[in-house]
Amino acid sequence: MHISLEKNQVITLEKGGRTLTRIRLGLGWDAVKRRFGRQKDIDLDASVIVYGDGKALDVIYFGQLLSRDGAINHLGDNLTGDGDGDDEQIIIDLTQVDPRADKLALVVTSYSGQSFDQVANVYARVNDLNDSEEELARYNLADTGALTGVIVAKLTRVGDAWQFTALGIPAAGRTASNLIPTAFAV
Repeated sequence: MHISLEKNQVITLEKGGRTLTRIRLGLGWDAVKRRFGRQKDIDLDASVIVYGDGKALDVIYFGQLLSRDGAINHLGDNLTGDGDGDDEQIIIDLTQVDPRADKLALVVTSYSGQSFDQVANVYARVNDLNDSEEELARYNLADTGALTGVIVAKLTRVGDAWQFTALGIPAAGRTASNLIPTAFAV
């Protein structure tokens, strides 16, 4: 059973009293249906920006699928948003994240420039990969607006554990690199 998160809700990434070490972030979306039931393909890009030492340390996206420390693995780019389930997935081994990193920002951008008011059913979810594929939390984004980027969530290091905060903050930017300053500020 998963937790349905609200905007700004925070959960600690643990299960049964133990800190999670491996998670999967899944993102999904659908194009808004147009007249006569047709819809245009929507190419959104999920990315993770790694922050530490007061700056961005790394950006994991469709052009760099593996983080420098090997802890974060983007499983590839979905160019259409078609199909059921996650459209893009990112695996994170929290024990291998650069020790300087104190925040991971999960962002979604529209490289082709479609705004989020053309996208429906946008969600982010966290799955436990330690001993199951169990979905732990899901955040359904709403009111993401007419901009081309969204800061979906952040993972913050707290001692040896990590916290997941649902954000859903609209932002201007067509690439993860465009969102580095905005995501740093949250």
